Amino acid sequence: EVQLQASGGGLVQAGESQRLSCAASGFTDDDYAIGWFRQAPGKGREGIACFDSRDGNTWYADSVQGRFTVGSDNTEKSVYLQMDSLKPEDTARYYCAADSDLIFSSQYQVSSYDYWGQGTQVTVSS
Repeated sequence: EVQLQASGGGLVQAGESQRLSCAASGFTDDDYAIGWFRQAPGKGREGIACFDSRDGNTWYADSVQGRFTVGSDNTEKSVYLQMDSLKPEDTARYYCAADSDLIFSSQYQVSSYDYWGQGTQVTVSS
């Protein structure tokens, strides 16, 4: 059974940084993509970043480009989302999702991922 565990959320002030981690278990190998999504109250779930371990490809939504970085933490066997220069509008519940057959052109779509973590809350105060 594939399971995803997201961690690292909390309360930070605007301009500060925070790092989220997503640990995946249950895959038979390391060939899968991890997408990061967020959902603010009253809004839909938004795809913001993706790391594809199959070829190292990364993708960022315009809203986080230049401020967020996604990558693989081989020591922890997880995928991280480094969030810098945080803004109050980044406040949301953040989710990681995984799929071993992801078509990279659809990495921003919720429906592209088979497995989801429970999410972690990030709150940015002004």
